[in-house]
Amino acid sequence: MLDKYTCLAKLAAKRTDEVVVTTMSVAMPWAAHSDGPLDFAHVESAMGHAADFALGLAIAQPERRVLCINGDGSTLMSLGVLVTLAQRPAPNLTLVITENGTYEVTGSQPVPGAAFIDYEQICRGAGLQRVYTIDTDDDFDAKLDQHFAEEGPVVFIWKIAPATEPVPKPALPIGERAQRLRTALVGEA
Repeated sequence: MLDKYTCLAKLAAKRTDEVVVTTMSVAMPWAAHSDGPLDFAHVESAMGHAADFALGLAIAQPERRVLCINGDGSTLMSLGVLVTLAQRPAPNLTLVITENGTYEVTGSQPVPGAAFIDYEQICRGAGLQRVYTIDTDDDFDAKLDQHFAEEGPVVFIWKIAPATEPVPKPALPIGERAQRLRTALVGEA
């Protein structure tokens, strides 16, 4: 099983000018590594919609890689986006699903069916072809560059250990985070 914090640190160390959309339990740990204009913490908005937001960004910014780091609970809440990713593919989109079987941000309640769900099979069933399940550090290290270089949409399922600490919320209000990202991508209005 992977450690979420180690994976995020390695991903952040490789990152250059990609847009990174994080959600729920990954937002604040990611912010410890990067909290600039191209980072968008998608926390207090509708749970489950970070991936479709990231797809919109990838379509609007075809020359820039967009990474979305989404939880398994958030993915389960909006499975239809996987079909949309397959039907409207964005070659510059990477989706990471952090799978730990819990809704960390609301108190680590179990994700329904967590013991039975196979996210790789669900992604492939939705029509996505480049899907990788990663559960060891060696496999993570071997596939790290693919997060940035493989033609998308590409999905990486990180099998991570459940959290043991509460998840804090971002300090910057969502409106300011959204404006900061907009300015970084298209300039002042």
